[in-house]
Amino acid sequence: MEQPRTVVVLGAAGRDFHNLNVLYRDDPNYRVLAFTATQIPDIDGRRYPPQLAGPLYPDGIPIIKEADIAEFITREKVDLAVFAYSDVAHEQVMHLASTCLAAGADFILHSGRSTMLRSIKPVIAVTAVRTGVGKSQTTRYIAKLLRDKGLRVVAIRHPMPYGDLAAQACERFATYADLDTYHCTIEEREEYEPHLDADCIVYAGVDYARILREAEEEADVIIWDGGNNDLPFYVPDLHIVLVDPLRPGDESRYHPGETNVRMADLVIVNKCDEAMPESIDSVETAVRELNPRATIIRCDSPVTVDDPELVRGKRVVVVEDGPTLTHGSMTFGAGVVGARGCGVEAIVDPSGDAVGSLVATYAKYPNARGILPAMGYSPAQVRDLQATLEAVDADAIVSGTPIDLTRVLTVTKPMVRARYELREREPGLLEAALERAIAAKT
Repeated sequence: MEQPRTVVVLGAAGRDFHNLNVLYRDDPNYRVLAFTATQIPDIDGRRYPPQLAGPLYPDGIPIIKEADIAEFITREKVDLAVFAYSDVAHEQVMHLASTCLAAGADFILHSGRSTMLRSIKPVIAVTAVRTGVGKSQTTRYIAKLLRDKGLRVVAIRHPMPYGDLAAQACERFATYADLDTYHCTIEEREEYEPHLDADCIVYAGVDYARILREAEEEADVIIWDGGNNDLPFYVPDLHIVLVDPLRPGDESRYHPGETNVRMADLVIVNKCDEAMPESIDSVETAVRELNPRATIIRCDSPVTVDDPELVRGKRVVVVEDGPTLTHGSMTFGAGVVGARGCGVEAIVDPSGDAVGSLVATYAKYPNARGILPAMGYSPAQVRDLQATLEAVDADAIVSGTPIDLTRVLTVTKPMVRARYELREREPGLLEAALERAIAAKT
C-alpha cells in the first residue's frame, strides 16, 4: 500500500478544525501531523483531542506555532500544507505559500464546495470581506425579521474554541448562565450575548456536523453567523456578504473575503451613515466587477449611547471590540463614534497605561493606539484589561463592545455602552430576499 500523504493544517482554532473534520479525519490516505496557530493568543502548545480527532489519531494532533512551519515541514517531510484561516491579506497568504513550498510541501486552499455541509432547513449565511464590518448586527436584524414571521430561528456561530476542545464540541447557549458554564472568553461573549439579549438560541463549538443536526431539531431557519471573513460552513440558501466603505478596496485584498463577494447572492454596503459618498460608490463598483449577479443594498449602522449625559464634556477612555482593532485593522469602532456623538471633551489614549498582555497587543497592532481593544481570551487578559481601565486618567468609560463588560470585570469609573444596529436605507429589501430564499427551500 502507498503511504498516506502527510499534512499540516495552518489555522487559528476554527476553520482548521472544521476542515479536518470534514476532509481528513476519517481518510486513511492522509495523515495530519499538526495544526499551526496564529491570530489568537495561547492556543499553540495544546493538542486537538483524540475524542474529536477520531480513531486514526489515538493521541490527538499537536498544535504548533505558525512561525515553526518551515522547520516542521522540513523535519517531518510534510507533503501537503493546508491553509485554513481567515482575514488575511492576499500577499500574506502567498508569503506563507512560498515558505511552505520552499520547505518542500504542496500548498492548498479548500473551497466552500469542498467543506460546506448541507442542511435540511433553510440556511441564511452572513459573512463579510473583513472583521468588524457588521455581521453580528446583521444577523440580529435578520433573526428579528424571521421571528416576527413566527419562525423558530437558531443562530450557528463560527467557531471560537479556545478552552477545553473536547468539552466544546457542541455548545448550546440559551441563557447567560450558559456563558459561564462554558467559561466563555470576552470575544465569545461579544458574539453570543447579543443573541441571548434577543431571545435567540446560539450554537457553536468544534463539530459542526453534530451542531447542525442538533440545531435542525429546534429551528425552522438557521442563520450562519460568520466569523472574521471566513466562508460559510453550511451550504446557504441565501448568502449575504457585508462590505465596508470605511475600508474601500479591502473587498478584493483579503482572503477569503474576496471569495465571499464572488459567491454572494446579496451584498450589504454597511456603515453608509459614516462613510464618504465616493467610498460607497467605489465599493459598489468593485462588487459589481467581482460579482455582477449579486443584489446590492445600502445600510446604515447608527450608534446610540445608553446615558450620554454621563460622558458629555468628560475625558473618556473608549473600549472597542478586540478583533476589529487587531486583525481587523480598524482604528476605531462604535465606541468612538458614540463618544464623539455625545460631545465628550476628549478621548484619552490608554496605550501608555497598558498593563501586561496589552503592551504586546499595542506593539503588534499599533493601529489600535488611542483606544483600548477588549482583549479577553483568558482570565489573565481580563485582569490586564481591568487594570488598564483603572490606570487610565479618564473620567468615564465608553464601551463599544457588544456585551456588558461589567459582567466580566469590575471598574470604579462609570461606564456607558455604545450600541449599534443595522438600518436599511430601503426597508423591505432584506425581508423580500429572505422570503424568496425560504420559499425556494421549502
